[in-house]
Amino acid sequence: MMRNQVRLNCGVNLPIIGLGTFSYQIDPKAIESAVHMAINMGYRHFDTATIYGSEAAVGRAISAAILDKTVAREDIFLTSKVWGSDHHDPVSALNQTLRKLGVEYIDMYLVHWPLKLKPWACYPVPKEGDFEKVLDLERTWAGMEKCLDLGLCRCIGLSNFSTNKVESILEFASIPPAVNQVEMHPMWRQRKIREFCGEHKIHVSAYSPLGGPGNAWGSTAVIQSPVIQSIALKHKATPAQVALQWGLWKGSSVIVKSFNEHRLKENIGALDLKLDDEDYLEIEKLEERKILRGEYFVNDTTSPYKTIQDLWDGEI
Repeated sequence: MMRNQVRLNCGVNLPIIGLGTFSYQIDPKAIESAVHMAINMGYRHFDTATIYGSEAAVGRAISAAILDKTVAREDIFLTSKVWGSDHHDPVSALNQTLRKLGVEYIDMYLVHWPLKLKPWACYPVPKEGDFEKVLDLERTWAGMEKCLDLGLCRCIGLSNFSTNKVESILEFASIPPAVNQVEMHPMWRQRKIREFCGEHKIHVSAYSPLGGPGNAWGSTAVIQSPVIQSIALKHKATPAQVALQWGLWKGSSVIVKSFNEHRLKENIGALDLKLDDEDYLEIEKLEERKILRGEYFVNDTTSPYKTIQDLWDGEI
């Protein structure tokens, strides 16, 4: 299994393919069943978040697998994320996450977005009065470091942070982030953030590595791309496998989201696919466009981000 893992700067091994558990219509039974199937297929990384509402279902499936000795707790890598409404107290938020998951620690705790919200704003799309004017990422990160000191998690990191924002964290962090989890796929290649994070030994983990085709906000542009489809045909693979293998080739781990047994098998099959140099060159020519843009975190009155460029520091 070691060849399918990457060593993080915190000394922990991260499985390079993970299962995301976000779903607009939260169906705990479907999530539980998908995690159960995924464990049996060899998935060992499970990605959740406070805001997903999937922590309890993920925890039940993992507990059942540990109980029937399919896996041990140390075989599983669990990631969760602190929402903006909990930036004032990441320790309490993580304790709540641990209760929901039914575990004593998680492996990775991420700051979900560089955004501090009022304590009551625990829903995905903030309203105008929900934003804290002062971002204070230094205080948030101190809370994340405390989670680590208390042994509530094994690593801490970021999600949806631009190069500038990762750089600002490094200016005051006692413990650097181990991961920056960002949207990344053949049509949003994240060259700048990958190069910067590479220089600072921060691992880039790709969410929506297929462009999020099953999500309300997602796009089928990646898997329907004629370039991706012709490469898939050439290798007797699927477009999804080509897109995932591209991400793995870039040195990233990939977080795929499917609750469908056939697609779960197809996605993990990407580990066995070998592409040619010319395939990668063709992918590099694809037009780029970010799909999950976070417009709902931007307004010109109460948000610290007045424009979409402020949120992404021009990287969009």
